Amino acid sequence: MALLILGLILFLGVHSTRIMADGWRTQMIAKVGEKPWKGVYALLSLAGFVLLVWGYGLARQSPVLLWTPPAGMRHLAALLMLLSFILLVATYVPRNAIKATVHHPMLLSVKVWALAHLLANGTLAGAVLFGAFLVWAVCCFKAARGRDRAAQTVYPPGTATGTAITMAVGLVAWAGFAFWAHGVLIGVRPLG
Repeated sequence: MALLILGLILFLGVHSTRIMADGWRTQMIAKVGEKPWKGVYALLSLAGFVLLVWGYGLARQSPVLLWTPPAGMRHLAALLMLLSFILLVATYVPRNAIKATVHHPMLLSVKVWALAHLLANGTLAGAVLFGAFLVWAVCCFKAARGRDRAAQTVYPPGTATGTAITMAVGLVAWAGFAFWAHGVLIGVRPLG
């Protein structure tokens, strides 16, 4: 569990500089330059990610059960994950109505992903991992929306084509992950 917690502190800590120390972040980028900042950011993020994946894998070997999720939670989690994939894709597809409406679909995707996994997992390690990501995503979303209001950011309106592409790619990505990749990468087949 210690590796998981250390990985979370490092990964989410690095990804929280914008909400916890935006002025310091801006000063450091000005001082060292954007590319070196991004390089250090990427290395620390990667180290944190490796530690949290490794730590979660170790914690799964000796699970501490906090509760037993009802069988229906797995189905609800799968449905929520479809929404999470669509939101994730909306981050990258230009001119879609989802991004035009919510403005920060990746952060919403992380929130939905974390909630879905909290509902479907009843272990201490799951509560720590997914709970930490949920709290982080809520804080980041609030901070990002606040920056948008302060800067009076205007997002371009979505188009029917951009939205249809977003939905289709999200559905295909979800199906591939739910029916195949999750089992191969995580060792759990959420849909059998």
